[in-house]
Amino acid sequence: PYLRHFILLFMSRLVKEQLKKEVAAMNQFPGFRPGLVVLQVGDRDDSNLYISMKLKAAAEIGINANHIRLPETATEDEVLQRIVAVNENPAVHGLIVQLPLDSINPMNTEKVTNAVAPEKDVDGLTSINAGKLSRGDLGDCFIPCTPNGCMELISQTGVSVMGKNAVVIGRSKIVGAPMHDLLLWNHATVTTCHSKTLDLAEQVGRADILVVGAGRAEMVKGEWVKEGAVVIDCGINHIPDSSKASGKRVVGDVHYPSAIERAGYITPVPGGVGPMTVAMLMKNTVESAKRFLQKYTPGKWNIEYTKKNPLEPQPSDAEISCSCQSKPIGQLAREVGLFSEEVEPYGRTLSSINSFYVTVTRITSTPLGEGKCTTTLGLAQALGAHLNINTFACVQEPSPGSFFGARGIAVGGGYSQIIPLEEFAFGMISQVYILQALFDLLVPLKKGQRSVSPAQLNRLKKLGIEKSDPLTRTEIRRFVQLDIDPDTDSGSLENEIMAILSLSSSEEEMQQRLAKIVVATNKSGDPVTTEDLVCVGPLAMLLKDALKPVLMQTVEGTPVFLHTSPLADIAQGSPSILADKLALKMVGSGGFVVTESGHGADIGLEKFFNIKCRYSGLRPDVVVIVATVHSLKMHGGAPPVQAGLPLPKEYSQENLKQLERGCCHLKRQVENAQAFGLPVIVAVNKFSGDTEAELELVCGQARQAGAFDAVQCTNWSEGGAGALALAEAVQRAAKLPGQFSFLYDTQIPAADKLRTVAQKMYGAKDIELSPKSKEKLAIYTKQGFGNLPVCIAKTHLSLSNDPMLKGVPTNFMLPITDIKANVGAGFLCCLTESVSFILLYL
Repeated sequence: PYLRHFILLFMSRLVKEQLKKEVAAMNQFPGFRPGLVVLQVGDRDDSNLYISMKLKAAAEIGINANHIRLPETATEDEVLQRIVAVNENPAVHGLIVQLPLDSINPMNTEKVTNAVAPEKDVDGLTSINAGKLSRGDLGDCFIPCTPNGCMELISQTGVSVMGKNAVVIGRSKIVGAPMHDLLLWNHATVTTCHSKTLDLAEQVGRADILVVGAGRAEMVKGEWVKEGAVVIDCGINHIPDSSKASGKRVVGDVHYPSAIERAGYITPVPGGVGPMTVAMLMKNTVESAKRFLQKYTPGKWNIEYTKKNPLEPQPSDAEISCSCQSKPIGQLAREVGLFSEEVEPYGRTLSSINSFYVTVTRITSTPLGEGKCTTTLGLAQALGAHLNINTFACVQEPSPGSFFGARGIAVGGGYSQIIPLEEFAFGMISQVYILQALFDLLVPLKKGQRSVSPAQLNRLKKLGIEKSDPLTRTEIRRFVQLDIDPDTDSGSLENEIMAILSLSSSEEEMQQRLAKIVVATNKSGDPVTTEDLVCVGPLAMLLKDALKPVLMQTVEGTPVFLHTSPLADIAQGSPSILADKLALKMVGSGGFVVTESGHGADIGLEKFFNIKCRYSGLRPDVVVIVATVHSLKMHGGAPPVQAGLPLPKEYSQENLKQLERGCCHLKRQVENAQAFGLPVIVAVNKFSGDTEAELELVCGQARQAGAFDAVQCTNWSEGGAGALALAEAVQRAAKLPGQFSFLYDTQIPAADKLRTVAQKMYGAKDIELSPKSKEKLAIYTKQGFGNLPVCIAKTHLSLSNDPMLKGVPTNFMLPITDIKANVGAGFLCCLTESVSFILLYL
């Protein structure tokens, strides 16, 4: 009769042997092993014993187990930080918090155990797993190991649980309560008893299955047990025993010698439930690893995209944004592999080998725009949500000029826009940081109060501002921006700082660049910099947060970095280097980063390559040029378009000859992009009034101009699905060997760099330097700034400096009227005729 009782002793060994085989079968993923972490606080002997048993079992099975021991001086916050780090480690599939938490500091055990990610809670102790168990979701949770082990032992007896009377003695969260739920959902009739139950012996006598976990030595007597019952003893107690060297021995909650005479099966103590509990812990860990592998593809994000069904007629951008449910940004960060220490509330915040870098530009546009940002986001959605490729989009924060203009308040548009709209609808983050940093530098906070000098109070009064704190954003801008005309003022300083933020890859580089800002020239002709004024440290400290990209998402859940807004005329006009580098790191091998450049290929793309790429060290793989039928009609002779007014009738009428004439401009912009040695794809942004003949004509002309491919895009109305053809063309082009090259060598004279850009990008006959420009070039060359790249500020409405000249102007001179050395940003800003620094800064 004793044989069937002791069979239960060997059940844990059988379970572990089966798990060992399952782990070995995971070798289809090279180097993969289930991972387990045991987190301990303090150095209790009993905890050390239990942990050693778990680590030994893990090693036998093939689980990679690690023991993290924190000292008894550890605080609750330190414990929680360790748990978060393990939660986010993809190599760990199970996390055990060894109880009790033996710390001299206060510890909320419930808070600590609930900090474990439910999908890694192999102990089954979190409220989420407990809640799922209590409502019967047994296939979608982890069951606490002791009750789970008890059920396994019961099943090995061959006794069916269904319909049996089951009694559970004990109501702890670890054993009694979950044991009750398990038996109930396996169709037993369950009674829970405890130390205060009056008729305990009578209740035990009715039990076909008895599970005891009360923590009282031998409280259940053998004569109480029903003949033939299955008895599972979970208790571990010590009682005096003079025959033992230690003076005590281990017994369970059931009086074993008498109960074995009546029970059909009974687990011994020690050696019964304990080993099976450890085996179930290993089983849960292996199961967690299996669930991970079901969703795991090497190099792929485990990201949930949002499927959209576009409505007809199409709602406004704001209505679309409001109708879209954005996922919590913390969830998106985890999906793309960002750890919590890299993420902060405003967007939380490194290139990668074999990931692809795509830049999107456009032709010279109408005031209504061509949909460059919309296409950027649509392409990212197509690659990510529809082709299941790790993809990030990087776009600029909207600048005030476009933000409140004819194009509305969205970043992107239609079903290819960033959400939620309200997150950025009332302020551009980097600009806010810069203005606030300048204000904090001028009027510092001391003990929570602004230290406003009498001179500053007088300035506020001159501006008609009758208060000193708090000031509105507009009042701050008026206060810090001076309309003066030395080498720089606070307005130009603001723009150069924005360019510096955009071109810096680290805090150290940002501080180095800030130190190089030239604020004046001394009487000896030497530059006076911010470093000379000893204000770099405070400024860098104030701008630290502005250096971090903001993580957002499209309507389809594709991740987007929104960061910096350097102007595209007096600066490089593209998202930050840091955003692009971080995105390239996140997408990994084979992933795509789609970034944008400001204005057309003649202006923004040229600066993207010659300034941004020169400093970032990144080399794009593909260029996408966005074009529209209505813009090409304008370049073919149709009347100019004015923002806020209806399109002239010529734009709604099919005129293939006029359109073909306008395609000469498209050809020129394709050639501009090809000058850098990269494959070019033309994306024709389709509008509702475009005819198929017009669209086919534009695509055909683009291919004749040398584009790798030309495709129609409808992502404004269809989301990522409307940019699938573009995404597939980009995939093909990205596989071509690149021959990237810069347009000029920075070591040649500055005038020659200007001439190269004017002739090769704009089609100018030559440049014409004003006396002021010549004088400044001579000074900057003497000061050692002549080897900087050049940044030409001209109109974005024409290839020439005359906004009324459309198509492909020729035989024109490009007048350079003024030059400023933005040494911190790292380029010479050169103005053309009719453009002044004051106008640009305003």
